[in-house]
Amino acid sequence: MTKWWMVRAGDNNELIPVWKQQGIVSIGWPQLGNPQKYASKELLSAKANTVYEEEKPQSRSSWVNQVWRFSHEIQVGDRVLSYSKEKREYIIGTVTQPHFYDETIGNPNYPNTLKVNWETSTVDRDLLPQAAKNSLGSVLTVFRVDQWGGELEQLLKNPTTQAPQPVDTDDEVIEDLISKAFVMIEDKVDKLDPWQMQDLVGALLQAMKYNVRISPKGPDGGIDILAYKDAFGFEKPIIKVQVKHRKSSASAPEVQQLLGANPLEAHCLFVSTGGFTSHAEAVAKHNSVKLVDLEQLVQLIVQWYEDMPNDARALLPLQKMYVPE
Repeated sequence: MTKWWMVRAGDNNELIPVWKQQGIVSIGWPQLGNPQKYASKELLSAKANTVYEEEKPQSRSSWVNQVWRFSHEIQVGDRVLSYSKEKREYIIGTVTQPHFYDETIGNPNYPNTLKVNWETSTVDRDLLPQAAKNSLGSVLTVFRVDQWGGELEQLLKNPTTQAPQPVDTDDEVIEDLISKAFVMIEDKVDKLDPWQMQDLVGALLQAMKYNVRISPKGPDGGIDILAYKDAFGFEKPIIKVQVKHRKSSASAPEVQQLLGANPLEAHCLFVSTGGFTSHAEAVAKHNSVKLVDLEQLVQLIVQWYEDMPNDARALLPLQKMYVPE
């Protein structure tokens, strides 16, 4: 199957005239040098950590992935496309020569280069279905778009044919974005150590306007956190919390241990990122213990995130994203 690649034409879409004139496609990051000189992506990452040490680790990782993808994964015969903002159209071509590094061809700030035979025909963006527009609109410089290859080829052959517009496509895309965002947050939370997880749950309760007392490292008697409505802990409700951060499910005896821990009259909250056994769920239901798994924890964190203390937000840095209603 032919692979399809989207390649952004510079920061301001300025590279397309050069690409078409010289029969190339190119990307930047010249500070990394020639990626062909690195035997592995890990060695290229080490170089990026040096030359981009002031940038965020996530940004460095993304840049390395894109340079490696462009220089090692795109092959002769693959199809590439790029978007012209001025003309609102996609140019499409076929790779004819593998990656080479040359600062004298095209723009010197974009020395990673492939030879491309560009088609004379283009594809009008307005003819694409909304799902394709959303997919092709990623901010990444280099990414695969195989799922739209057939659609693009058809529009190249018959540019007057408008693709059918599925109903509620925008809603589906937004739902997919939200779902992916929650999964990414779950992965971040899952990487915290047990003590960081304990602090995160305590911070969540603080965001809910509770005063919290977090147990120090060591034996906790079945309670990791106590939460009160008043500063002294006199006013009810009092919540006692057990936090288990591990792959295995929390068991019924562990729920029983929380129930039996002092203060006996307190409400019980059990947080387990590994979930709960069916027996544990039965015991919890019978004794009015509130159970929270990883998915539910992330939903609560997203809901209360802006009210959480700064030190807790530093454990789990998140940024707000706006989507159309």
